[in-house]
Amino acid sequence: MNSINNQGLIVKEKYQLSIVMPCLNEAETLATCIEKAKLFLKANDVIGEIIIADNGSTDGSQAIAERAGARVVHIESKGYGSAIMGGIEAAQGELIIMGDADDSYDFSDLQDFVNALDEDYDLVMGNRFQGGIMPGAMPFLHRYLGNPVLSWLARLFFNSAIRDFHCGLRGFRKEAILSLNLQTTGMEFASEMIVKATMKGLKVKEVPTVLYPDGRTRPPHLRTWADGWRHLRFLLLYSPRWLFFYPGILLTILGTLIAAFLLPMPRKIGGLTLDINTIMYASFLIILGVQSILFSLFTYVFGVNADLLQKDNLTEKVVKNIGLEKGILISSGMILLGFASSVGALIYWGENLFGPIDPTFSMRLVIPGAVLFTLGFQILFASFFLSILNTKLK
Repeated sequence: MNSINNQGLIVKEKYQLSIVMPCLNEAETLATCIEKAKLFLKANDVIGEIIIADNGSTDGSQAIAERAGARVVHIESKGYGSAIMGGIEAAQGELIIMGDADDSYDFSDLQDFVNALDEDYDLVMGNRFQGGIMPGAMPFLHRYLGNPVLSWLARLFFNSAIRDFHCGLRGFRKEAILSLNLQTTGMEFASEMIVKATMKGLKVKEVPTVLYPDGRTRPPHLRTWADGWRHLRFLLLYSPRWLFFYPGILLTILGTLIAAFLLPMPRKIGGLTLDINTIMYASFLIILGVQSILFSLFTYVFGVNADLLQKDNLTEKVVKNIGLEKGILISSGMILLGFASSVGALIYWGENLFGPIDPTFSMRLVIPGAVLFTLGFQILFASFFLSILNTKLK
């Protein structure tokens, strides 16, 4: 049963809210954050607890937290993600709100998060670009390059509606987040949570959030380029289509078009004459492209079997319909075609008594033969490897 308090906030009776703050040497701001969180709980009649997930502070943060009335959980594994997961696992509440302990978020103003969770959303993200970024709160590169670009890539790769992927203030249902089996230990944990929530079909919502300048005098833990790369690397690793498949398709089509254009004869474009050297490079594009497509299939099968990636109907059909036997047939056909092309080149050489020959003609037989040989064996080995990956171990 729900009730509405005197401030119009919808609160759920007899549930517990856990406010989790990761902490690593936050002595300057920790007490302020805890007091604001306590104010929110008291002002809105919310039954809750405040958890400080300490990641090895050496500045007395633990004692400050205990004096302020928070529960301190000691997390031995280093990293932002480790601290958050430790706090989530220790939380007693069915609902959790997490946020940084540097006073950059106002823990006394969490009504929008609680309301959205009460509406049965599984994950509620803060959006700093909607709520407002106070002067000096976010570095220029983060605000205009890092966050927008990484958030755009995440929306593109995973069809997510979230506009601010890296907001540190977010609320969620404990059971829903634990079901995602989150693995990363560093700053990329923020991206993993949203990506897996989207992939698993959880109900996700954004609410406006104000970002304030943090209250610390020491440098932030966030490392612009290193942590930015960790986020990008995670997005790519969890999207084999964008990492391997689409680039592979592009390379294969480009190489095939160039080779088909030049195989009949040399072509002049302006003052340039394109001939067998260009065909050779085009053949490399084809081989790289097919190899990249095969890598996308390897990654997909492994990721699905390891419960890291969601099943994709189209890819499932491709993997199942081809199978080992069809893969062997396709590869055998390509190898035979490559052999036939090579025999043609050998006959041409024999007609010239195995002496000097015109490479502009012979290489038009040799290069396609070599490419077909290579692709045939690639597909043959890939078929066996995919079969091994799909083997269910008892």
